Amino acid sequence: MAEPHPAWSAPFERGVLRKLEPVLPLENITPEWAWGGSTGKGVKVAVVDSGIDASHPAVGHVEGWVTVGEGSGGTIFDTAPHEDLFGHGTACAGIIRDIAPDCELYSVRVLGRALLGRGSVFVAGLRWAIENAMHVCNLSLTTSKKEFFGVLHELVDQAYFRNIMLVTSANNMPVRSFPAVFSSVISVASHDSDEPYLFYYNPEPPVEFGAHGVGVRVAWMDGGWITSTGNSFATPHISGIVAKILGKHPELTAFQMKAVLRALAANVSREAAG
Repeated sequence: MAEPHPAWSAPFERGVLRKLEPVLPLENITPEWAWGGSTGKGVKVAVVDSGIDASHPAVGHVEGWVTVGEGSGGTIFDTAPHEDLFGHGTACAGIIRDIAPDCELYSVRVLGRALLGRGSVFVAGLRWAIENAMHVCNLSLTTSKKEFFGVLHELVDQAYFRNIMLVTSANNMPVRSFPAVFSSVISVASHDSDEPYLFYYNPEPPVEFGAHGVGVRVAWMDGGWITSTGNSFATPHISGIVAKILGKHPELTAFQMKAVLRALAANVSREAAG
């Protein structure tokens, strides 16, 4: 009789264990390897925000919709097309579309006309994105309310184990906020270069990556454009790059994606690769 294995051992049994393709040594990873020829096609990107204006020329098309709200019977999920109530979600979607033009955008509206929302609605929107198997979630929003620490930590772990990439914005104020401070998300703040593909790695997290977020020209309400600054607009630059990488390497895990991004960061020395 075969000796029974401890719990959680099933994926490692003979005949079940999966063979995986190796990733290049980190010093050999280049932009061409990472996203050369990719347009993000087939990658589902959820923009959890104030909605997306699909008619804006910077966006072009939205694959799916959900408006999250609360009623007397509990959480409400309305999957009818909706408008952007503020402009913020359209701005993020336009940046992502510019970098990964063929990705599939999904609008998850959790913020209202004043760009405010309830933490419980944010949680429900993130849970919807995870349960509907998005590949990338752009979270250009955050909460500093400690009562949401536990549930957001649980959802972030769920996303990590399902290889859903959560790209999260750091707070614009010097406060700890969630989920940006969690270690399994891809957390983003701003730098002032206007290069959309230029980003930096921070070796002293919690915020790990810096992208173009100062003086960004972004799509806005009524088909218009504004120039604005914020970590909110740095975040979709990384979301777009992640979508573009996944379009070429859909097998990458969440922890591999972080390693690839670090290898491609502009402040990582490539002298050893020479």
